[in-house]
Amino acid sequence: MRTRPVQRLLILGWDAADWQIIDPLLARGQMPNLAALIAAGTRANLRTMEPKLSPLLWSTIATGKTADKHGILNFVEPNPSGDGVRVSASTTRKTKALWNILTQSALRVHVVGWYASHPAEPINGTCVSNLLMEQAPSSASAASSASAPWPLMSGVVHGAPESAARVAAARVRVTDITRDELKELLPNAAQAARGDQRPATLAKEFARMRSLHHAALETLRSGAWDCAMVFHDTIDTIGHHFMEYRPPRMSHVKPADLRVYGEVMDRVYRMHDRLLGELMEVAGPGTSVMLLSDHGFHSGAERPVILDVTKEERAALESRWHRMHGVAMFSGPGFCVGASIGAPTLLDITPTALAALGLPVGLDMDGRVVAEAFTVAPTIATVPSWDDVPGEAGMHPPEMRQDPFEASDALQQLIDLGYMADMGGDHKKLVELTRRESQFNLGVVLMTTGRAALAVPIFIKLVAEFPGEARYLSLLVHCQHSAGDHAAALASLEQWEQYAPGNAEAAMLRVVSLIALGHDAAAALAMETLVLQHGSAPERARPIADILALLGQWQASSEYAARAVEYDSIAPEPRLSAARAALELGNFEQCAEFCMDATERDMAIPEAHHLLGAALAWAGELEHASQSFEIALKFAPKNCESLAFAAAVERARGNAAAAAELDARLAEYSTPDAASAAPTQLNRHSVRHAKTWNERGRS
Repeated sequence: MRTRPVQRLLILGWDAADWQIIDPLLARGQMPNLAALIAAGTRANLRTMEPKLSPLLWSTIATGKTADKHGILNFVEPNPSGDGVRVSASTTRKTKALWNILTQSALRVHVVGWYASHPAEPINGTCVSNLLMEQAPSSASAASSASAPWPLMSGVVHGAPESAARVAAARVRVTDITRDELKELLPNAAQAARGDQRPATLAKEFARMRSLHHAALETLRSGAWDCAMVFHDTIDTIGHHFMEYRPPRMSHVKPADLRVYGEVMDRVYRMHDRLLGELMEVAGPGTSVMLLSDHGFHSGAERPVILDVTKEERAALESRWHRMHGVAMFSGPGFCVGASIGAPTLLDITPTALAALGLPVGLDMDGRVVAEAFTVAPTIATVPSWDDVPGEAGMHPPEMRQDPFEASDALQQLIDLGYMADMGGDHKKLVELTRRESQFNLGVVLMTTGRAALAVPIFIKLVAEFPGEARYLSLLVHCQHSAGDHAAALASLEQWEQYAPGNAEAAMLRVVSLIALGHDAAAALAMETLVLQHGSAPERARPIADILALLGQWQASSEYAARAVEYDSIAPEPRLSAARAALELGNFEQCAEFCMDATERDMAIPEAHHLLGAALAWAGELEHASQSFEIALKFAPKNCESLAFAAAVERARGNAAAAAELDARLAEYSTPDAASAAPTQLNRHSVRHAKTWNERGRS
């Protein structure tokens, strides 16, 4: 008998939503619907993945798999017809999404607006794709566009025969947005200069948000359902246009623009809260909610300034707006109130949703069930892979599913053979740019998920084709270093520095590679050059502190870490650098303070709790040290450094059984295979701390 911790689940995606903006609004009582859900559940930071590009990330959320497995690698892909590119399509996805698994399990599921969901799949429910607003009449003439026909694009809606008509009627044209409605987002619209196109941009996004919301309401009202997945990208899209105007004023922003557009972002969040309330009213009592964002969005001093760049350069730079942590909230029947959740990632969402609905988790999924979010930990069943489970899953037929890059290659072969006419150079350039960026994204995915060796050939090929592209060279060096080929990394550094002389990142990687090769004298000399050329830059203080730590120069590391802490009042990482140095220098109380400062900024950092435990152990606070290691292992249960030190502490406390259990876990996870599957996140000196602590008789 399948157990279901929740009876009905609403998964709501708010692209780029960020607690740093939400929390002040909650404190002012301006997001009451979200506040009510948080009070009835628990919240967490949701760790994103690289590259922080929405189609990849929301496909990861929907599948529980990394982008190399699900196949969505870009915003666009080659159009198999050969005429340029298209928005990444559902036919490109190589694995079942959550809605396919639920369809296969005879559950009724609705999907509205999800990235890469077009054409809509024939699921057991209604699917409204992400191309709902396509082919809208031009707003050049309000009178003509208001009456112009707006047929629903083919493939946008799958569902009951009447579904498409209801969804089409629910759409909102830009010309439908009244001046008073626009004032809800832009109260000072009247002060905008004549000819300023920004209010029109805001109206277009407003119309899109309302259309998707109306489509979601119509879909949820269409009958009983087990799960609904509703997605809004408005916070992200409006953020890229208007976050620079949010107070405090950025240096390049005119005071007049701050007056007109400074309230836009906060008002967008407040509007999302109102939409949330309307969704919950339609969903009805007894509905459990998972509210998510794929990444955060810088809103303070870390906001990037992107000016005077080409369109291609801007596309590569816009992701600098995205913060590492998005939001996660689990609320309603079946979920805990105020639980402490251990560092969830995007990969954990589909496994957790499956467990919530009483279904097995695929062993080929890359995440875990966030069991601590449930009132009662769910019984977690597994299957080797949902892709191998037979049955109707609401996917497109095989003849529709294809790799668009392979289709493009096949088409080019026909052109080369003379069987088809060449579509022209512009189409080829666009396809090749898309191919190149998709390969770059694939390389980043592999590099940042512990498979740097697999990414090396990708970046070697990209560098060979585009030798002057600094980001390709940079990531090649990173991958070679991570894969342990430090000599190759140094050789690639030589090429990189030819195109980017004096680059600080290259200089830092040179030192790290020399250290790894055991060239201590050369590393020390390169470190001197690095400090001389870049040591005064406050943004370089933290990485320099960490490199000095690798060299064992702990006093200098402590000094640079202090600069980093002073420079960045928000991020936890500088405090960790300072804590490492303080621990090595025997300043245990100071180490503990830095660790607690770091956990105040982000509770779910295993190393912060580990270092705190080490400092407390050295200071003789064994009970508190044990508690810190328990938390560290909750967030990183396979971390060998924490297991070793925690076992030493328990032996010192006389808890032989607890020490033996920790030793057994350490033996299980310290095998070569386990070590590669669970790479450490802790400083390399942590194990020595545990051994030295024992050797000095603390046990």
